[in-house]
Amino acid sequence: MIQTPLLIGFVIMSLASLAIYAKGAHHGPLRGHTLVHAAVPFIAATAYLAMYLGVGNLLKPDGSVTYVARYLDWTFTTPLLLAGVVSSAYLGAREQEGQAGFVAAIVTLDVVMIVTGLVASLAPYGTIKWVFFAWSCAAFAGVLYLLWKPLAALAGPTAAVGGAYRKNVGFLSVLWLIYPVVFAIGPEGVWTVSDAATVWAFLILDVLAKVVYAFTSESSLRTALARRGA
Repeated sequence: MIQTPLLIGFVIMSLASLAIYAKGAHHGPLRGHTLVHAAVPFIAATAYLAMYLGVGNLLKPDGSVTYVARYLDWTFTTPLLLAGVVSSAYLGAREQEGQAGFVAAIVTLDVVMIVTGLVASLAPYGTIKWVFFAWSCAAFAGVLYLLWKPLAALAGPTAAVGGAYRKNVGFLSVLWLIYPVVFAIGPEGVWTVSDAATVWAFLILDVLAKVVYAFTSESSLRTALARRGA
């Protein structure tokens, strides 16, 4: 049943928000990391609750469903995650200027990616759907470029922080690359797998990207900062 993974998602994200806050740093440079990463699963829990209750679930003429709450979740949570990544790059940067510019640029590309993905989901099957899907992927490519080129260069001067940054961005990038694949093969795309299968797939990806990543990224950054100060 589709309801089952949605309810599981609500429970996991709710508990994860509390656990991340309880276990995270409450002092020093990683305090903001804790606050951001505790907020991310709380927003996701709200989206899963809405989907479970059927709020914003749009049944399209072809029988597929667009979960609007899922896209609203991504519109808020992925910019928060990216802002955290940008701030972590600056932990190893020699120059501290320009952070706001990087955040604005990467968040703008990210929101364009999510909005055009929603348009692709709502569009009828055909050219328009795949044009917007391709444009969403183009915006995603811009996000990856900023993460792996200028921001990675900023984090690089401090070996420990640079290594932690690349490890965290690598983990997140691999997961985010799977999302458009699930979209493309699911009911919102070519529909080669069922709606239930895509809901389960997105749940697993969400748990990895929003919960597991919160703990692993803080651990790697904490270790890097300790080595930098040694």
